[in-house]
Amino acid sequence: MALKLRELTQTPELIACGHRACAGCLGVNAVRQVLHAVDRPVVTTSATGCLEVTTTIYPYTAWETPFIHSAFENVAATASGIEAALKVLGDEGSIPKKAKTIAFAGDGGTYDIGLQALSGALERGHDFLYVCYNNEAYMNTGIQRSGATPYGASTTTSPAGRASLGKTQRPKNLTDIVVAHNIPYVAQASPHNWRDLATKVKKAMDKEGPAFINILAPCHRGWRYPMEEGISISKMAVDTCVWPLFEVDEGEWKLSYNPRKKPAVADWLKRQRRFEHLFKSDDPAPLETIQQAVDADWLRLLGRCGEAPKADGNATAA
Repeated sequence: MALKLRELTQTPELIACGHRACAGCLGVNAVRQVLHAVDRPVVTTSATGCLEVTTTIYPYTAWETPFIHSAFENVAATASGIEAALKVLGDEGSIPKKAKTIAFAGDGGTYDIGLQALSGALERGHDFLYVCYNNEAYMNTGIQRSGATPYGASTTTSPAGRASLGKTQRPKNLTDIVVAHNIPYVAQASPHNWRDLATKVKKAMDKEGPAFINILAPCHRGWRYPMEEGISISKMAVDTCVWPLFEVDEGEWKLSYNPRKKPAVADWLKRQRRFEHLFKSDDPAPLETIQQAVDADWLRLLGRCGEAPKADGNATAA
């Protein structure tokens, strides 16, 4: 499935310009890329969060699709209802049968508050695509830690200081949790790799049943880096294997990208002021813990995908 950039740029803009997201917001960037890859009529719904409050401030909307605002906790339930309605209308001939539902939510509305509704919708087998734009904290309400916030990150509810190094727990592995529901398609993607992201959206939309894509969406406000560096930050997250790109298609694990050489995770952390306290400490243990966890997760993923470690590449670069 060779996708060309020219083809994607000629598809309709389904998120209008003039929305109120921050300059450099990769959440809206990711959603825009998702919608460019859609080749059928869609109804969209979004949980309360950065995306919703910046694109649907009454009486305005940036959405060029039918759109329903869901509560923080129930976007998957809303998508389930939309899917059922579309099925009835399609059977009646009122709308095209290929019309589909896409649900969007951040990590707060997916990893935490909306997990129950998401799990139920996946277990019931509703035919929709769920997209998580993962900025690793509750950015919309003040940069509070979420289940997706990395170990060691400083947030307003897990602040670094004399008594704490920041968040003391590892992030929840939501992608694995979704895979455990045995749905047709699950993937991780990043906005820096448009071809990979668009290909995965097309695969997901062609499936019958639930599909889920977890997209890393760096937030310069919460991660504290210069706003123009978002794409570079997301690329480095993938190169360090902090955020590996892969898919689970009908139960088969497939690696999407295998870096020739992994930069040290510390090089990625240094670019974000949410981790700056780790480099002011004389204790190297937190940085070593982070690197070891990333390396262990990467080797586990390679095994699942039937990939061998590269002899000259999968050791951490000095």
